[in-house]
Amino acid sequence: MTPADLAALLRGLTQTVLTEHGLDAAALPATVTVERPRNPEHGDYSTNIALQIGKKLGVAPRELAQWLADAYAADEGIADAQIAGPGFVNLRLAAAAQNSVIGAVLEQGADYGRGTDLVGSTVNLEFVSANPTGPIHLGGTRWAAVGDALGRVLSAQGAAVTREYYFNDHGGQIDRFARSLDAAAQGKPTPEDGYAGEYIDDIAKRVVADVPGILDLPDDERIEAFRARGVDLMFAHIKESLHEFGTDFDVYTHENSMFERGLVDESIAELKANGNLYESDGAWWLRSTDYGDDKDRVVLKSDGDAAYIAGDIAYLKDKFGRGFNHLIYMLGADHHGYVVRLKAAAAALGYDPASVEVLIGQMVNLVKDGEPVRMSKRAGTVVTLDDLVEMVGVDAARYSLIRSSVDVNIDIDLDLLRKQSNENPVYYVQYAHARLAALARNAADLGLTADPSAVALLTEAAEGELIRTLGDFPDVVATAAELREPHRVCRYLETLAGSYHRFYTQCRVLPIGDEEATDVNRARLALCAAARQVLANGLALVGVGAPERM
Repeated sequence: MTPADLAALLRGLTQTVLTEHGLDAAALPATVTVERPRNPEHGDYSTNIALQIGKKLGVAPRELAQWLADAYAADEGIADAQIAGPGFVNLRLAAAAQNSVIGAVLEQGADYGRGTDLVGSTVNLEFVSANPTGPIHLGGTRWAAVGDALGRVLSAQGAAVTREYYFNDHGGQIDRFARSLDAAAQGKPTPEDGYAGEYIDDIAKRVVADVPGILDLPDDERIEAFRARGVDLMFAHIKESLHEFGTDFDVYTHENSMFERGLVDESIAELKANGNLYESDGAWWLRSTDYGDDKDRVVLKSDGDAAYIAGDIAYLKDKFGRGFNHLIYMLGADHHGYVVRLKAAAAALGYDPASVEVLIGQMVNLVKDGEPVRMSKRAGTVVTLDDLVEMVGVDAARYSLIRSSVDVNIDIDLDLLRKQSNENPVYYVQYAHARLAALARNAADLGLTADPSAVALLTEAAEGELIRTLGDFPDVVATAAELREPHRVCRYLETLAGSYHRFYTQCRVLPIGDEEATDVNRARLALCAAARQVLANGLALVGVGAPERM
């Protein structure tokens, strides 16, 4: 019985108790809260429903809790129910009910943990979207890991997710990139506002090789040729790096296409027509303060050029026009102003601003030997995705970036991630899976098979703790999707790995020597198979491998 199953059971039993006592069952919330007590001695689960509704019904919470405890204890799935404190009800599940989680995991396999909360939601998830002027830096790398994991978690709850990369090939940064390539190709110093690093020299050489005679072209044509070919080469490198990192996108949208397709002009015309764009001092301004922004924003500058926000507005309109009902933008720490700005733009265009969601990620710092790592060999100024993967590998890099909330700055300890010990969180989790895989191989060598029908025999405390932890997984995934927090899956996996390691220490799974295998051995083997499956499911949700051997 998972916590969700138990919550549904308790709601039904509570409704019956209220009806029997002539109380208004409409006071019941849609979901009865079920939690794991901090002290296992207090029970397997606890509910505060009596505290939640007692006063509304005019009944003392402890009195209501006693009525509920009596009704709960009478159910065959609940072994014991006791009131505690001002009106909590602590519960112990019957072994058969608790251990039914094992059968559910084995029956559902890779689908265990999936839900339907977001069925019908069409989500456009935009993340990374780094400018094609250099390799992806650590901030973008964090989004590459977290964004991909979030997409997996949302999909696991039934959402139709499209991963999108907004490819900025329009504006001043691209011009500076082109001039930097041109200078490198001619052996000149990097422009004052340009880009430097080995990658600039490498790309410049490739452009010269790919475009014969480029250095003999007039200045404007030469710069344009470096821009066009250089951007293609840089972005090809970015896509390759992301793919090797386990992050792929469904759609790549070019910022320049917003202008080429006339979408910027269309959105400006629409805002003028509906009165949300007004002229002042020769420029056209969005009435964003009408929708919660701290100031109105220039969309068309006085010289007639579109401001940067014009492309953002057109892009937002384009996304809704493609049929998405929820847009998620994952942006860096310096983009806080975009939260209200994008919502205001959506409202001005007639869309529900609540359907636009902006997640802001904080900084990442690398630490080695207790000192910060600041420089990249190739990029010259920042540490890149490629650097991090080279240092610790894809799995360790992804897991370490996903396992913390994006709301906080994180320090990545390179020395720790190279350790093959329990101190290293990704090793700790992957080792649990590998240990379970080895156990399954040993069982097969003994001719021993799991028997899910015998799991009612699992009554040891360590067995119960592991089973209840397995039962928590669907709620963890649902919460991670609801709160946009895939780090919850990582933290859960670490809890599950700990529960398994303790179980393995305290409960012998396989017979030793000439011992005959018992039903308990077979039941424990079923529990191990379920734990292995849930570890694999959780690791898949964060895009990290589940090794069979380590």
